[in-house]
This record gives sequence, structure tokens and C-alpha cells, in this order.
Amino acid sequence: MRFRIDNFVIAIIVVIVLAYLQPSWGAKSSPIPFDLIGSIGISLVFFFYGLRLSPEKIRNGLLNWKLHVLVQFSTFVIFPLFIIIFRPIAQTEQGYSLWLSFLFLAALPSTVSSSVVMVSIAKGNIPAAIFNASISGLIGIVITPLWMGLFLHQTGGEFNLGSIYIKLVVEILIPVVAGTILQRKLGKYALKWNKHLSTFDKSVVLIIIYKSFAESFDKKVFSSVGAPELLLILATTLSLFFAMYFMTGYLAKWLGFNKEDSITAQFCGTKKSLIHGTVFSKILFPNTISIGIILLPLMLFHALQIFIVSIIATKLGKRK
Repeated sequence: MRFRIDNFVIAIIVVIVLAYLQPSWGAKSSPIPFDLIGSIGISLVFFFYGLRLSPEKIRNGLLNWKLHVLVQFSTFVIFPLFIIIFRPIAQTEQGYSLWLSFLFLAALPSTVSSSVVMVSIAKGNIPAAIFNASISGLIGIVITPLWMGLFLHQTGGEFNLGSIYIKLVVEILIPVVAGTILQRKLGKYALKWNKHLSTFDKSVVLIIIYKSFAESFDKKVFSSVGAPELLLILATTLSLFFAMYFMTGYLAKWLGFNKEDSITAQFCGTKKSLIHGTVFSKILFPNTISIGIILLPLMLFHALQIFIVSIIATKLGKRK
């Protein structure tokens, strides 16, 4: 059985290396308007996301409510609570910033494309995966800022929940609603050009990642993160994934789910969206916090979840 590194993961590594070699392009003094490009890109990403949301599939998906409750409860409640119980350990300023980056990871919605693809490979409940992955992004617009708002005020930076929701509404919710309204007329074109739109989504993410890391390298934020700290972040990320994977599996078994529903619960309830993470980080965090540090655990988690779940999905897909 052969596995290859996901092309998007390779692209992320290349962009981070570029940010390290050429941080001045993404610095605040740069003439390139990365912030404006990112804001316009974000709105377009979620407009196209709305075009691909089928109201019929959402209505039909509501029937399997126990599975949906488990997936969303795992994504937005159990996941963050796993991190919050370790809050007393983060005593230093650097420790608190690192803990905050893991809370941000835990509070994010599930990823759409990879969740559905992996469920399909593993022969799980595909319609339920589509419903949960799609609806998770909408729920995250409300829930993720609420979780972060409980702790971001402790950083000393400004955190105005009202202004944040206004930004989320303007840059994300309105484009999603506009896309959903136009879905009947333009949805077929969105499906036809789905691969190209997916490439556009990832391109916007790469722009935001470059901007975030270029600023961090320019300010020498990562000078305090050595090899031991990086290994600790990697080990914590790996432990978090498996803790959530086995927890959702146990709850699915306790609820009496069949194999297909259990697969969907575990795959959708443990994934986190890098696209939503990069978009939300641009809006949620004050200038006093390095976005590069905030995104580091998320990007490691993204790479690990694709690699590990692809192995599990391939094995499950071979069953009779």
C-alpha cells in the first residue's frame, strides 16, 4: 500500500519556506496589499461555498439527527473541552499563547472536502458526511468566536465580539447566503468547476499563510520556538487527534450506530478546517498575538489528519 504526501501540504511547506526567505513581501511595510487580497478572497471562497450547498441535501440530512448531534457536539464541545482542562498548565506568556493556539484549533469547524472524500473511501455514510461537513462551517461562524472570546480578553489585546461578528457577517455569512440563494441558478456551474474552485480556495489559504508567517519571520517571533518545543507541539497534536478519534468511536458505539454511521462520526468529528482556521485567524486575533504561532498547531494537525485518516479509510474500505 503506497501513500504520497498531499499536494496541498507540500504547497504549505513551500509557502512557509518562501515566507522565511522573503519575509519583506508580507511585512506591514510591503506595498503588496495582502490584507485586501485576503479579504476579497475570503468573501469569494464563501460565496462559492454557498453555491455548492444544496438546500435539498441539507433538508434530507436532518433526518439522521443522532449522528449529526454527535458530530457537532464532538467538533464544538468535546474538542475544546479537551484543551480547556489543560489551561492551568499554561502559566507563562509563551505557554499561554501556545495553549491559545490549540484552543483555536479545537474550536474550529470540520473540514468539508477531505471529510467527505475519506468517508467515501472508507464506505461510510456519505450523505451524512456531506451534511455535517457543510453545516459545520456555518455553525463555526457563531461558535468559534464565542469560545475564543472567553479567553482572548486575557491577552491584553482588544477583543470586541460585536465588531468581530460584523466582520464575519460581511466577509463570510453574506457571501454564503448570496451563494445559497443563487445555488439553483449557478450551482450546476459550481459543481462543474468544483476542482478549479477548490484550487482557488487553497490559493487564498496559501496567501493568508504566507502573509501570517512572513510577518512572524519579519518580527522574529519563531526565535523562541526551538526543536524541543516543535516536537512537543507535534506530539500534542498527534495525541489530540487520537484522543478525539477514539472518543467519538466510543460514543458512536454507545449510541448503537452501525458501521457506516460510526465511520462518519469519527471522520467528521475529528477533522478541523485549515481554510476556516486561516480565515478566522485573520479576523479574530488582535495585533498583539502572532498569527504564525496560532496557525502552527493547526497546520500540523491538518497534515496529520490527512495522512492518518487516509490510512484508516483505505483499510476500512477493503472490508466486505
